[in-house]
Amino acid sequence: MTAKKITDNTDSPNSDTSVDNLAPSDHVADHAADHAADHDIATSAARFERIRRAHQKEVAEDYVEMIADLIDQFGEARISDLAARFGVSAPTVNATIQRLHREDLVVMTPYQPITLTNKGQALAISCSQRHAVVRDFLVTIGVDPITADADAEGMEHHISDKTLAVFKQMTPINNPDK
Repeated sequence: MTAKKITDNTDSPNSDTSVDNLAPSDHVADHAADHAADHDIATSAARFERIRRAHQKEVAEDYVEMIADLIDQFGEARISDLAARFGVSAPTVNATIQRLHREDLVVMTPYQPITLTNKGQALAISCSQRHAVVRDFLVTIGVDPITADADAEGMEHHISDKTLAVFKQMTPINNPDK
């Protein structure tokens, strides 16, 4: 492979490639290229914004589900309990709980256990049901229960309702006729 030497003659007043000497179609091509680059940037930004929102939703779902589990098991959920179970610091949990409070998913009172609002309880139940359907489907296709439970934890947040319905339909525990 040979390299070509590229020279920039745009500084030369007699250059055929100076902006003033470009044909109108070249100006259109430059504008189209700039527009395409702007579109690519906007598309990329939108994609990452959607990913960030999805991640925030996933975290919210994990937290309300864990809060519900802790309340069921121990009668209460505290910042320290959540930090221990998620393997993060108490300040990290506190920041997330504050966000969930702003989203009307939890009730947070200083020095009191965290409780779920009606909206938070509904989300926790929905997440728990989604988790069970995904886990049961994975077990049905031969995944061992421990692995299925771990895998379902990630999948439950990203699976479409349509796919979830098919999983549910194909799972004997949800469909005794199977």
